[in-house]
Amino acid sequence: MKKQAVTKTTKNAAQGRKLFYYLIPFIILCFLFSYFPLHGWIYSFYDYKPPLKLSQCEFVGLKWFKTLFANKTQVTQIIQVMKNTFAMSLLGIATSILPVGFAIFLNEIKCKWFKNIVQTLTTLPNFISWVLVYSVAYSLFTDSGMVNTILQHLGAITEPIKFLDSDTHTYLWMTLWSLWKGLGWGAIMYLAAIAGIDQELYEAAEVDGANRFQLIKNITIPALMPTFFVMLMMSVANFLNNGMDQYYVFQNAFNKTHIQVLDLYVYNIGMTGSSLSLATAISMLKSIVSVTLLAIVNFVSKKTRGESII
Repeated sequence: MKKQAVTKTTKNAAQGRKLFYYLIPFIILCFLFSYFPLHGWIYSFYDYKPPLKLSQCEFVGLKWFKTLFANKTQVTQIIQVMKNTFAMSLLGIATSILPVGFAIFLNEIKCKWFKNIVQTLTTLPNFISWVLVYSVAYSLFTDSGMVNTILQHLGAITEPIKFLDSDTHTYLWMTLWSLWKGLGWGAIMYLAAIAGIDQELYEAAEVDGANRFQLIKNITIPALMPTFFVMLMMSVANFLNNGMDQYYVFQNAFNKTHIQVLDLYVYNIGMTGSSLSLATAISMLKSIVSVTLLAIVNFVSKKTRGESII
């Protein structure tokens, strides 16, 4: 008996090592793309001027970090950028419930071919680059675009509406574009969760006389809540990471004040402002704040739900 236990333990250890070897390529890729680039933080301690080597540049210590808070104009800009970042992130979190509803809607469609068409059409935008999305927006919403042309022909307006060349409702427009692009893709996670629900629960509820809405309310939604809360906590942890692609292609001289989120601000400072060291300092602080938020969310999750996400 003891010999069998030892043999089983040895076999499990060998299987564990084999699985670990499978993971090694992914661990290497994770290190190369997520951790190795962090050595670039050293640029925030130098007055880096391309194309000079770092060793040829002046070491300035914490100069760029002090500049963020010493320069009144810089502080004003950062406050506005943080307002934009918080607004976009809060709107993203507020609309994160919509993929849940959309997944439930898809699940309730009984016509399989129609369900497949809807799911395909709503998932495809996720694979379209923001450059192409802006091309579509430009064709539809410029002064001579399709929407303004139709409205003028119908006599609804006399002057073209400034959809893109305006700073009005910038937050709303960006949220709607993001929602259009990611709604179908975001619903896939919840469709997978719905597929994992025990069908006997539905059958038992139907025997008890529950209608479709009662099944959704009492079985589907409660089963989706754990997945939703994990996704919500991940969104909170990535509160400052709005990305740059969407805002970069939609920015212009008219809406730059309210469309410039933190990631785009870092890019503009580094590339167009020719201050790579300052941009690195801002990006470094953003990473530290993001990790802190993740730790806080993880702690709150462990205390309230008894489960952590890391």
